[in-house]
Amino acid sequence: MLRPSDLEAGRRELARVTGAGRGLLAFVFVFSMVVNALMLTGPLYMLLVYDRVLGSRSEETLVSLTLLVAFLYGMMGLLDYVRGRVMARIGARTQAALDARVFEAHLRRAARDPARDDTARVRAPLRDVEAIQRLLASPVATALFDVPWTPLFLGAIFLFHPYLGWLATAGGVILVAVTWLNTRLTAGPLTESQIFSARAERTAQGLAAEAELVQSLGMRGNAHHRWQGTRSRALAEGMTLSDRSGLFTVTTKTLRLFLQSAMLGLGAWLVLREQLTPGAMIAGSILLGRALAPIEMLIGQWATVQAARKARGNLVELLATAPPELERTPLPRPAARLVAEGVTVLPPGATQATLRGVSFRLNPGQAMGVIGPSGAGKSTLARTLTGAWRPAAGRIRLDAATLDQYDPDVLGGYMGYLPQSVTLFDGTIAENIARLSPDPDPEAIVEAARKAAAHEMILEFTDGYDTRVGPDGLRLSGGQVQRIGLARALYGDPVLLVLDEPNANLDNEGTAALNAAVRGVKDRDGAVVIIAHRPSAIQECEVALVLKSGAPVMFGPTEEVLAKVLRNADEAIAGARAGAGGVT
Repeated sequence: MLRPSDLEAGRRELARVTGAGRGLLAFVFVFSMVVNALMLTGPLYMLLVYDRVLGSRSEETLVSLTLLVAFLYGMMGLLDYVRGRVMARIGARTQAALDARVFEAHLRRAARDPARDDTARVRAPLRDVEAIQRLLASPVATALFDVPWTPLFLGAIFLFHPYLGWLATAGGVILVAVTWLNTRLTAGPLTESQIFSARAERTAQGLAAEAELVQSLGMRGNAHHRWQGTRSRALAEGMTLSDRSGLFTVTTKTLRLFLQSAMLGLGAWLVLREQLTPGAMIAGSILLGRALAPIEMLIGQWATVQAARKARGNLVELLATAPPELERTPLPRPAARLVAEGVTVLPPGATQATLRGVSFRLNPGQAMGVIGPSGAGKSTLARTLTGAWRPAAGRIRLDAATLDQYDPDVLGGYMGYLPQSVTLFDGTIAENIARLSPDPDPEAIVEAARKAAAHEMILEFTDGYDTRVGPDGLRLSGGQVQRIGLARALYGDPVLLVLDEPNANLDNEGTAALNAAVRGVKDRDGAVVIIAHRPSAIQECEVALVLKSGAPVMFGPTEEVLAKVLRNADEAIAGARAGAGGVT
């Protein structure tokens, strides 16, 4: 749960990051001031034509006024175009300033809580950045700069006659009330529509990713029914939003047209009573349209404004959840001395620790096996050792320095990690092994593949290391993905290698290659941690740690630990058989 101080810090950071285009806003304000002043050209032209030109019947005056008006309108159009271009560039600068920070914060939050349901956040953070950019680049942004000038136009109408001024003011108040109602009555359907659209999209993507399973189990009808339910709800909320927004848009347009006609009618009545000139009557109607145009624009494009407001709230929460990383003093390449001191881990969003009081020491050239039943906390330990999760209590040290003393990207370069479920990113095999580095070392890529015994396998593909994999690339078997993932973990000669169920999808050849890779890391004075269900997977380990229900049960030399584990298992089986015999 975020504290108010955290949210305030997020707001301040968002304001600071988006301040890249703040200086240009001053130019937009000046341009808006001139543009709105030039909007008086039309009413003044009408006033002079009706009251002066028609009365004097002077063609020279008409030509002079028309040329002057043409010049002023040209200047107004030019300045309006320029401020639109400036606002578009402010939007681009804002997006450029936010992209890197939001991307980094999004990855950090996802790493801490991989099971997070982003549909509750309506949209991905980078789409929130795009929503703010679209608002700044849209005509709505310039309309916001025009709104403050509405009272000026209303004041000018008062100069013609108080009755006209009060009528225009009443119309403006009604439009503001319509805008407020629009905000209140469309906020709910907009949010619900976005939530269910996101859920439908995620459902479709998940089903498409497992299309073979869906086809094999005859689930297409059931899958469509589940997807269609969410899709229909999104469509229904979208129709509600469209109906309400359309109602307010039409109401605003109709009201503005009626007010202009009412202005003409009231002006004509005042002309008949000789309290107003015909020119002032026409000018007042035009001024009213200019005064209400920004409000009408805001109501018509209110969905864009709402989306940006929602996006801003999402970004504030994201930045508050993942504050900026502190700049750390660079440390030398560490030795493979890994020490855990009473480590307790509380997963993000959880109220109960999944790992409690874990302590061990691993020296260079050693491997440690971590075994235990499902739910023992093994994967939690793996995420903590790689720095993805931070301990709630205790410390993990790599060569005397705690993990949080290293820059995360630098620490990642010292580590190799093979997760339980290996994912290859969209790109070539070489790019995946090189961890998407923009300047990879080809020799290091091939060397890592050789260490993982994947070199010959990769060369069998048509394009070799340049074969595209990932969502849009070649479909690989589980064992092939596992071996490429192992090569990625070995890239760059890591100090610490963390393997989570590394032999889950490997055949005998792959298992032999895995054991050889572990021996190679140890021979280079590296350290290895192997997470496994079965004791047979840790035969290359000098020490072993047994976890049960998140707590350490045994730690020591592997042979001694395994002997105790097998003896306890035999005793448990014998006790179960004896109990069954007693019942019989």
